[in-house]
Amino acid sequence: MTSSLTRRLSALLGRPIDDRTRERAALHALDWIGCAVAGGAEPAGTLLIRRAAASVKGSISVLGSEAIASPEEAAFVNGGLGNILEMDDVHRAAILHPGPVVIPAALAAAESAGASGETFLDAIAKGYEADIRLGVSLGPGHYAKWHNTATCGPFGAAAAVGHVLGLDESAIVSALGNAATQSSGPWRCRHEQVMTKQLHTARAAQAGFAAASLAASGFTGPEFMLEGEQGFYDAMCPDPEPDRLLAEPDGPWKVWETSFKPWPACRHTHPAIDAALLLRERSDPAEIRRVEIETFGDARTFCDRPSPETPLEAKFSLQHAVALTLLDGPPALDGFSDRAIARDDLRALREKTEVRVAEPFASQYPDHFGASVSVTLASGQSVSAEVADALGDPENPLSAEQIVSKARALIAAGGASEELAGQTIGAALALPSAPTLGPLSSCLQALAPDIARRTAA
Repeated sequence: MTSSLTRRLSALLGRPIDDRTRERAALHALDWIGCAVAGGAEPAGTLLIRRAAASVKGSISVLGSEAIASPEEAAFVNGGLGNILEMDDVHRAAILHPGPVVIPAALAAAESAGASGETFLDAIAKGYEADIRLGVSLGPGHYAKWHNTATCGPFGAAAAVGHVLGLDESAIVSALGNAATQSSGPWRCRHEQVMTKQLHTARAAQAGFAAASLAASGFTGPEFMLEGEQGFYDAMCPDPEPDRLLAEPDGPWKVWETSFKPWPACRHTHPAIDAALLLRERSDPAEIRRVEIETFGDARTFCDRPSPETPLEAKFSLQHAVALTLLDGPPALDGFSDRAIARDDLRALREKTEVRVAEPFASQYPDHFGASVSVTLASGQSVSAEVADALGDPENPLSAEQIVSKARALIAAGGASEELAGQTIGAALALPSAPTLGPLSSCLQALAPDIARRTAA
């Protein structure tokens, strides 16, 4: 019998991981912590944390909460927190967010097993690898209907947890098969003002954790789940590209291709934000009479929203993101609040903005996220700026210092003290040589009381 795709992927995941890749994984872990801590202060985060507080107690940290949950419950709740602010990391070609799914599952497994920092970081790297490789193989038809973060996330989470649990190849194959069979998440949530997108990441982390845990006990799963009749590709992908799952087996770990997001909005808005920042240096916002945004198709599909009414809609509005940037500069968290949405100056500029799909951005997507912004001034002069790759992408990277600064700001936004934020950052960056996750776990558990004191003050 021909070897299955999941078995061949399992072998690929067994290659060695170098120290630099572990350091990169530690930055992604830190980035996720910042996103999750700040996300816990939002309405969706509050409800998730409330669920953890009411659940059966365990021993695993729930970020932003004094609750200590079971590993599977912690994977679920933490899995829902990291995506709330839309600042979580993203892989362009796979069009998914690996961090908010893979890292919570790996953390729950590593804390439960008393694993070392190295084991935890290797699990993250392997989880990202499986998640991203599946994502790039799905084809555009899948993303048109399905949320790739939700459908591929269980696969990545299972690979990560499987590494922590020390599963052999056959058990990993079963874990991946049973993870993929739990894939779900149609895009309907983008059309209504609901919290379902956080349920997508929460369930994906939990499903992957469960699949790997069951595999450790001997629970079997379908080996040909991806390519087989009535399998994943057959059921959910009208134009899959299975060869991409195993392409470049000796290439760098996919965590190196994963982008960090500097702005608190949908990634599809980021290249336009970056272009608008360039325009601020060359135009007076008060003189702007017309704004034109040219970008790729999915950016218009998901983010052509001239009249956002809620913070979530504002995060998925090219018109709002660009108007905010032209008027205020680098967009901050409060730039997508109800108060910002209601500002007269922002409303006026949104109404002057047109979005269209154009080359070269359309054909270069999803390998590159690019956009141009043009403004016509009262004088009749037209000024434009173009960005080929969004800030935070491999071709236009954030520095380690910028990633740390982002995490520090997000942890503070969640209510933590400067001292505890610094301790948490230090513990995360020390993970490559940490014999256990103890120092990091202590910081995560201390966050909740610290946040409560700051909130009361």
